[in-house]
Amino acid sequence: MNEVDGETLSNAVTLIDMMRHGEPVGGSRYRGQMDCLLSEKGWAQMEAAVPDPVPWQVIVSSPLKRCSEFAQRLAQNCGIFVEEDDRFKEIGFGSWEGCTRDEIKEKDPQALNNFFKDPVKYRPDGAERLEVFSARTMVGWKSLVKKYQGQHILLVAHAGVIRMLTAHVLGMPLENVFRLQVSNAAINRIKIETGKAPTLHLHNGRL
Repeated sequence: MNEVDGETLSNAVTLIDMMRHGEPVGGSRYRGQMDCLLSEKGWAQMEAAVPDPVPWQVIVSSPLKRCSEFAQRLAQNCGIFVEEDDRFKEIGFGSWEGCTRDEIKEKDPQALNNFFKDPVKYRPDGAERLEVFSARTMVGWKSLVKKYQGQHILLVAHAGVIRMLTAHVLGMPLENVFRLQVSNAAINRIKIETGKAPTLHLHNGRL
């Protein structure tokens, strides 16, 4: 057992802290499954968000470099086990990958409005279907919770993954997931207790 925020953890309590990657090189744009590096600002954002002392017993990360390079460095510095999991990759944005919002609007002024209104119906050309994305993240989530039950886990992932897991906990319909805003390097927590519904603890910043 161990203690987090004054609470003693047992096999009946699992904590998952979901951390979004920092800003990548090139600033804000739809990257999806492009494998981009963190900028200096992105590294600083993530390093500033890490609490002292580090509370995590294990780190699980998307394999994309904007997540995995930070996860690997943190694990090495703190002597924590790290695992990369393809199921926590960002959603594939198809024709939008690499584009800024302005570039998307220039091609189709209504595309973004339609997408945020209903991303199931108005996904970009060639994009991963939201139902498929949801299914793969849920498989990864169930595996993570089962494998690391009773531990305090850091999940380093993407805004889309964090939105999907948040929607799962709150019972939100898929059409509404992109109404959730997740800041760079934000950390939010899901607490799972045996016999109880999971609860979401919003920080959207440093713990």
